[in-house]
Amino acid sequence: MSRASVTVRVPAKVNLQLSVGARRPDGYHDLVTVFQAVELYDEVTARPSEGGVTVSVEGEGVPFVPLDETNLAVRAALALAAAAEIDPDVHLHLDKGIPVAGGMAGGSADAAAALVACDALWGLRTDRAVLAEIAAGLGADVPFGLLGGTAVGVGTGTQLTPALARGRFHWVFALADAGLPTPAVFAEFDRRFAHSIRPVPRVSDDLMAALRSGEATRLGRALSNDLQPAALGLRPSLQFTLDVGEEYGALGSVVCGSGPTCAFLARDDEHALDLAVALSAAGVCRGVRRADAPAHGARVVEPETGER
Repeated sequence: MSRASVTVRVPAKVNLQLSVGARRPDGYHDLVTVFQAVELYDEVTARPSEGGVTVSVEGEGVPFVPLDETNLAVRAALALAAAAEIDPDVHLHLDKGIPVAGGMAGGSADAAAALVACDALWGLRTDRAVLAEIAAGLGADVPFGLLGGTAVGVGTGTQLTPALARGRFHWVFALADAGLPTPAVFAEFDRRFAHSIRPVPRVSDDLMAALRSGEATRLGRALSNDLQPAALGLRPSLQFTLDVGEEYGALGSVVCGSGPTCAFLARDDEHALDLAVALSAAGVCRGVRRADAPAHGARVVEPETGER
């Protein structure tokens, strides 16, 4: 029996480590990144439709979400339909809670959710490894949207290995007034290192030890992002945001991915609330979100219970 609709919940991510190598001849960069999924979600609902893939959006950043084939969720539905050799007739509704163009992989998360939702709606039962291959063809962060948890990504970030992370971590995210295009940040990164040799990216031993220990203080000290200087160069005001978080005792702070969202690690829920209030009161961001981690990857939400 075909389903009337399928809703999939998918988390945002924060890069605990983002190490970037030199620009390759193909224009990409070799990366080593440690992802952690956080409990800040988008939901993607797939419904039967006619005439191809259509999309609608509500929630965070609606004016900035494309409704054509430049939307990664649309591309995901098209790619899955092509792999299954079926007509891509579906309407996708995106309910956005992840910041748009914020470095937290909202678009990639939607693509991962669209793969899972369309696969269930169409009754394909595609092997998860095959979904991951399709995801890798869509973008560097899409496979992690399927996996969730904490994972190490290498290559362009699509080759994932789950990482052991004990305990729960409490994050505060400061949302910037406007997005920061990823290509512009990488271009600034390349400009800054045009006359130097970049080291081969490697996983941080200190970071992995911190995750295994489950100690937030150790994890805060081990956070790193090679793109952060480029993001701050393009958006100097982000430094004020980072300064406020550090002033109010954040265990660690980092620009999320290519930015401009700033992430702060808190000691506990109470400290996370204090950080959120301080950031809001300082007027250094347009909004603040709190979220625990790690979170599960893309999962079908059953309407009766709200859980898979």
